[in-house]
Amino acid sequence: MRVRSDGLTRDDGLWAGLTLDVRDDRPRPGLCVFSGPGRRLMLAQESRPVLLAVVDEDLACVDFRRTDAYRSFVPPLRADTARALAGDPERWAHRFARHLADAADGPLHEGRWLLTSGSRLLRWRPARETHAEYWGSMLVEGHPDGFLDWFLHSGSWEVLPLRPMPDAGDARVKAYRKQVREGTLPPVLLWWVSGLDCHLVLDGHARLAAAVAESVEPPLLELHRTLPHDRLAAGTASAVSSYAHELARYERLRSVHGPTVPDGAAVAGPRLAGLLADLWFDEQPTWAWPLPDALGDAADWPDP
Repeated sequence: MRVRSDGLTRDDGLWAGLTLDVRDDRPRPGLCVFSGPGRRLMLAQESRPVLLAVVDEDLACVDFRRTDAYRSFVPPLRADTARALAGDPERWAHRFARHLADAADGPLHEGRWLLTSGSRLLRWRPARETHAEYWGSMLVEGHPDGFLDWFLHSGSWEVLPLRPMPDAGDARVKAYRKQVREGTLPPVLLWWVSGLDCHLVLDGHARLAAAVAESVEPPLLELHRTLPHDRLAAGTASAVSSYAHELARYERLRSVHGPTVPDGAAVAGPRLAGLLADLWFDEQPTWAWPLPDALGDAADWPDP
């Protein structure tokens, strides 16, 4: 697998994320979503079932079962590394991008991906809620069985840990709570999976627990698929053409009514910038592969 990364910036010039251009000749990634009959979804890591899910017939919830088989592909993060990177999301993103590229059991496959610190989860917290209350409500509970509530949380993209969350007294959580107070906590790596309409915790369960225990906003890096090159190029050409058309329309108005008519850049420019940003940060559905009969029949599926 070959991965090329390029930085993305916002309109204000600040870093916003990395695009990961993946070239991969494998038939499927090591961490793979499968779909099968009966509205079944399976997340498997190197053929080990990690998460079994059945979507409710009324599309109101998803019943799931975790198997404790998930293993993070990110090596343990040392405290001295955390201090050296000092909470810099761009430097952490490059580090996680290398781990993703090197992982045989990670989720990357052929296409374009986005790794960003601008998760929608950071913009949803009501002002009246503390960070501990908000993140406690966003974490999906239940082990080994539980459910995603699409009725109450539709569009709010809950966070589903791939293993049980450690409690505040866990030794790792205590160590990370110190990093929270120092401002050096490494980010939590999330993967948005469209078929579940939620974020899976790929790495950082104890770090997320530490942030909740300290009632601070956890640093996040969110991974998802984005537009392929051909659709990005076509969308960019369309946006630029629309911009040029609008400027030409204003020019015709100026030729008739004089220079009191603006040149249109103040209207068309922000619209173009918005369209281009939507293209670069677009979220594409997660790929799923057909569930092999042998793998599906052997799994202990939850009761819907």
